[in-house]
Amino acid sequence: MNKLKFTLGPVYPVVMAGFVLILLITASRLGLALWLSERVSATDGWLTVFASGLRVDIASVCILLLIPAMLLSLFSGEHLAGRVLNYLLRIWITAALWFVAYMESATPTFILEYDLRPNRLFIEYLIYPKEVFSMLWTGYKFELALSLAVSVISLVLGWRFSGYLVSGLRYPKWYWRPLILVAVVLIGALGARSSLGHRPLNPAMVSFSSDPLMNDLVLNSGYSVLFAAKQMSSEASAFSYYPGMPKEEIIAEIKASMVVDKGAFIPGSRPTLANHYASYQGKPKNIVILLLESHGARYVKSLGGIDVSPNLDKLMEEGWGFTRMYASGTRSVRGIEAITTGFSPTPARAVVKLGASQTNFFTIADVLKSNGYHTQFVYGGESHFDNMKSFFLGNGFTDMQDLPRFENPQFVGSWGASDEDLYKEAHQQFSRLSKQEQPFFSLVFSSSNHTPFEYPQGKITPYNQPAATVENAVKYADYALGQFVEQAKQSDYWDSTVFIAVADHDSRASGSLPVPVGHFKIPAIIFGGGIEARQDNRLASQIDLPPTLLSLAGISSQNPMIGNDLTRDIPVGKQRAVMQRGKNFGWMKADNEVVVIRPGQGISTYAYDPQADSLTPANISDADIKRAHANAMWGSLAFKQGYYQALPDYQTTAPEPASLR
Repeated sequence: MNKLKFTLGPVYPVVMAGFVLILLITASRLGLALWLSERVSATDGWLTVFASGLRVDIASVCILLLIPAMLLSLFSGEHLAGRVLNYLLRIWITAALWFVAYMESATPTFILEYDLRPNRLFIEYLIYPKEVFSMLWTGYKFELALSLAVSVISLVLGWRFSGYLVSGLRYPKWYWRPLILVAVVLIGALGARSSLGHRPLNPAMVSFSSDPLMNDLVLNSGYSVLFAAKQMSSEASAFSYYPGMPKEEIIAEIKASMVVDKGAFIPGSRPTLANHYASYQGKPKNIVILLLESHGARYVKSLGGIDVSPNLDKLMEEGWGFTRMYASGTRSVRGIEAITTGFSPTPARAVVKLGASQTNFFTIADVLKSNGYHTQFVYGGESHFDNMKSFFLGNGFTDMQDLPRFENPQFVGSWGASDEDLYKEAHQQFSRLSKQEQPFFSLVFSSSNHTPFEYPQGKITPYNQPAATVENAVKYADYALGQFVEQAKQSDYWDSTVFIAVADHDSRASGSLPVPVGHFKIPAIIFGGGIEARQDNRLASQIDLPPTLLSLAGISSQNPMIGNDLTRDIPVGKQRAVMQRGKNFGWMKADNEVVVIRPGQGISTYAYDPQADSLTPANISDADIKRAHANAMWGSLAFKQGYYQALPDYQTTAPEPASLR
């Protein structure tokens, strides 16, 4: 070891620190691979995971330590500047060891929750320390203790280790230093790039499987998080990840896929802007969206799931229930995006969180506001979470009813007031507005079905043990919803309101499929005064719900939404579901043919088996592939070109086409 120290001279601390970091990450990867051995074997990925993983780790270490190595090459020595540099280097190495150790120790818990390594979600949650720490303290005490222990141990050992690394070094003569610097830059830069090609190393280069978690296993968690942070600084676009497609073809395919008379399109710079005519022509009705946190179809017996949602099952019989409704994403903001704007999912964050959509972006709240509606958001937590408050207030919502405005909630958990408190507040709001004869639109967002699954005890018979499980939380959320519906039936506003109970997404979109279709299936039931009971077996997407609700409420408008008005007959060929999982885009037809588009892997086609929840490679027509491709590109194109900007007037004045009468 002393001989190596003598040979490497001033760069010895950096080389040894890098070696230890790679050992630490490799040990973590080995543990994760053994834990996930069935999935690694299923992809025949043992060699790839470790060989490509080593490539990523070397690049990560080079990125992390290149600047310190350059400084040491030029300025190290026994003089004052050299001693200061060594002290700063010790801090850097210690911080690097802590960061790597902490990120790898946090990885198993993150995988259990999201079936992926820590990524941009990890960063986004750090923005809300109050809510997240409360959640962790309540439901993840062991994980918190482990993270604290890892942090203390890594900091103490890292500081001692760094002290050994900088002691007894041999420093070269000044005339050797430029050569050492050149060598360090060449080796470090090549290692960091890990490629002689046009583009440096990125996750797409080491992706090898249709199982997203296996591709993530190749990465290390520090790299995954830092790469996500870099990507967040320049928002993702489909044009950066998917095969190219001319703008004119995208627009033509999207317009052809819409169930809109050709004469309804409005000439101008917004290609999908069209006159949309309500099927209901009576006095405009209120609209209430009951957005159910993480309430996938697998928790609804009538949709093939387990028996923990008896009230939703009852509503499926009493109302207009959709048996083939699919979410557009895997996060709440993606569900909010779909249900309030009808906007297509993209590889970027949902528009709720994008800077350019915080004002002047189309929402049905803006449409309804221009038609004299009171528009509000009712939420048991803090409405600033996930940027909801900013987006809503900038785009048509006028009233935020969140936890600080609730009066004496009976139960408050990590994510806010219980669903019973939420629906109590909503009922009070609706009753007040009804007495004022004020038409209203309200988005009511539940939160009880969210880790760590806190809810008032004694309300339900637990489905399983312990009490804080997702199944029990779902059962409580369903109980609270049932209580509200029974109360609403006796209210003054029932007959004049169109309600929809719909999930934002499933609780977890896990599994080895590139797009786990079964985890996108969600309950959606429209009910209220005048809504006839029916089972609707058509394939539908969340983006179809906003135009449908406007139509049921009697609101005609000019708007850019491409979703189907489900009160109309929808040709089988135009029924589809759009699904976004991370950067992977899925498009499914009514006959269960599926097109998947993935970064760096192009377009794949499958046949989906709902019973087995499996995708089998299959041939699909070029026309369908082209339409799916256009749908994958549309959201990014529309966002960049401003096709989804709000309008000053949403009134429709043109006569309704005969084909829609």
